[in-house]
Amino acid sequence: MVSAGACSKEENNALIVDYRGNPVDKTKTGGWLGAGLILGTELAERMCVMGIAMNLVTYLVGELHLSNSQAATTVTNFMGTLNLLALLSAFLADAKLGRYLTIAIFSTIAALGTTLLTITASLKSMRPPQCENFRVTQQGCIPASGSQMAMLYASLYTIALGGGGIKANCSGFGSDQFDIRDPKEEKAMIFFFNRFYFCISIGSLFAVTVLVYIQDNVGRGLGYGISAAAMAISIAVLLAGTPRYRYRVPQGSPFTVICKVLYLAFKQRKLANPTDPSELEGYYTANVAHTKKFRCLDKAAISVVADGSSPEKKSERKMLSTMTEVEEVKMVVKLLPIWATCILFWTVYSQISTFSVEQGTFMNRRVGGSFLFPSGSLSVFLFITILTFTSLNEKVLVPLAGRITHNPQGLTSLQRIAVGLVFSMLSMAVSAIVEKKRRDASNSGESPISVFWLVPQFFLVGAGEAFAYVGQLEFFIREGPERMKSMSTALFLATVSMGFFLSSVLVTLVGKVTNGRWITNNLNKGRLDYFYWLLAILGVVNFVVFLVLAMKHEYKVERDFKEVELKDDAVEEAVKGIDV
Repeated sequence: MVSAGACSKEENNALIVDYRGNPVDKTKTGGWLGAGLILGTELAERMCVMGIAMNLVTYLVGELHLSNSQAATTVTNFMGTLNLLALLSAFLADAKLGRYLTIAIFSTIAALGTTLLTITASLKSMRPPQCENFRVTQQGCIPASGSQMAMLYASLYTIALGGGGIKANCSGFGSDQFDIRDPKEEKAMIFFFNRFYFCISIGSLFAVTVLVYIQDNVGRGLGYGISAAAMAISIAVLLAGTPRYRYRVPQGSPFTVICKVLYLAFKQRKLANPTDPSELEGYYTANVAHTKKFRCLDKAAISVVADGSSPEKKSERKMLSTMTEVEEVKMVVKLLPIWATCILFWTVYSQISTFSVEQGTFMNRRVGGSFLFPSGSLSVFLFITILTFTSLNEKVLVPLAGRITHNPQGLTSLQRIAVGLVFSMLSMAVSAIVEKKRRDASNSGESPISVFWLVPQFFLVGAGEAFAYVGQLEFFIREGPERMKSMSTALFLATVSMGFFLSSVLVTLVGKVTNGRWITNNLNKGRLDYFYWLLAILGVVNFVVFLVLAMKHEYKVERDFKEVELKDDAVEEAVKGIDV
């Protein structure tokens, strides 16, 4: 007989089509050719967003005359909103548009927003009068007006809308180009996320070197204009590859399914759970195995009569959620505790694009006597580290760890996240020590210390991101429901969003509690090192909670292996009882 597992594979394969809607020819579509073209869009998005975010705080403080706390909050809110809006685009992609069309639409929006920002930065009327030594004196300087800030916010949040749409769907659309049921393509899929992140890190590296230098030394307008041009080119490349892609047909809104299951489970909470899971609706046609966790949600798949009587009367039965829908919601719920412990990593990461960059403006940035190293380009050490560790992961660390753990992936996704969290804690401890050294040197009348004292904290955050980003992205996509890849990616990006928003909240709370003594406009008069120590301590607590949750987690593949035989046996028995 054909098992339920085999039926599931046939159904899933039927959902993958070419651009004409026909079954895919794997020799002409997908694979690394299709995935490579898709990576071009994500690379351009990284050039655009990183070229703006990593140097935005210097623009807000130096040219728009905002305070350090205001500038940091503006940057983190921008990045938080960008990642949060990924949820919207994920909803559209999974429900109706599909990932390809969603990426094309939101790439156009991002290009429009970057063009608007280019115009804003190019016009003198969009900036207040120039003011010398604002970081030191904060006197006699006119801050940006309401209309000037409104124009800036309009362009930034248009970019956030477009960028969120790209980020939520590129990785999922790229992974759609591989058939995990084909051993050869499954092997290629193992390294897809590493190469995905390696590629977009190249875009980030270009942004924080070439684009930041142009912004600081030639003009913001030209720097942002290059980003707008890159987005336009990426759209053309994406469209040119249309015949080469494999497309997963949208199967309806996952958010609707989640809300339906939760509502029905609550509505039928007084019903007893069936002793046999085969009594649940859609058990024999389910695409996933039944699990015993969160059994309260199973009540959403219990068929009941409208008046609560005679459940045997099929004509009166009210069909509710299917077991597949319930199990998919269980998968999402199961991810949430791990999701929560990933947030703090991105709170730490956000300091690299805000306070660490502003620290650099108070340090000696001279190189070779004449070249002034751009403070915003400090992130070059972040991305060099990411590229180095991403390469080492694939070429050295994964094979080495694989021989030790007998796991072809080397490190599991949760192990990667754990390594990233350790690096993040170390980075904040080092940041606190370096900031104290910088502040003491400045206040004692000594010459400012070299800006390259900041390199270790960028190195540690970069090493952490190389593990945490890939680990989190892989974890949420592989452990989430198969037909909800865009939503799973958006769930991951929501951790990034919450991390940036948490940074904004912490900056505000610390400012109020300390009466502005820790984070000041003139960093020499503040105690930014205390803020870094606070994040390090929070990181330790968060790491302990993560370890407890990670040790209890059972991977989806492991669970499926344990339960698929039981499921097939049940199907076999049911078929035997059917008269043909």
